[in-house]
Amino acid sequence: MFLVVKKSGARATSAANLSSFGLDDGAPLLAPPPVSTEFTDDLQVLTSQPEVVQATIAVAGMAQRLVSMVTPTMEPGLYDQPAFLDVLKRLVLGQRFARVRILLRDQSAMSSNHNQFVLMVRRLTGHVEVRRLTGVHREQHAGYFIADDRALVYRIRADRWEGIASLQSPLLARQYLQEFDRLWQACAPDVPARKAYR
Repeated sequence: MFLVVKKSGARATSAANLSSFGLDDGAPLLAPPPVSTEFTDDLQVLTSQPEVVQATIAVAGMAQRLVSMVTPTMEPGLYDQPAFLDVLKRLVLGQRFARVRILLRDQSAMSSNHNQFVLMVRRLTGHVEVRRLTGVHREQHAGYFIADDRALVYRIRADRWEGIASLQSPLLARQYLQEFDRLWQACAPDVPARKAYR
């Protein structure tokens, strides 16, 4: 059982979306607490941009060697955040073998000169690899952010903020990591970001 969440007010309706993630096991559902400076280890239901940003920063902070992410457009509203960039930079510069893998639907997003996340990816090509979703895989609409094989933020649609997150759900993280790895192997590497966009 991955989830024990209680219902709370109007936000409880978001709990119904859990069935979309394959997590609806009939348990009582709880809406996540208001955004705070802390993020618990329990599985959280996310319903807003601040919650997703906070959860992503917390999950990124759990990574010790590997970050795997699927994003349609490098999502500046999520990843172009100073706190997130600091955490990711500390990972790749502080761990010799740290690696970040990004699956991207719209490769033109890498040409932005205003997205600080894109600029960082271009500078850290020794640690960051970007691949473009191709063919039938371009129909992938979910947004993933997985730290190693134990923590994750997952949105069934990357163009919406509803999702789930956990700092300590190895079984669930591995399930989505396997799906990520399948997509990763199916998509050939693109030209390195630094060479293509400098």
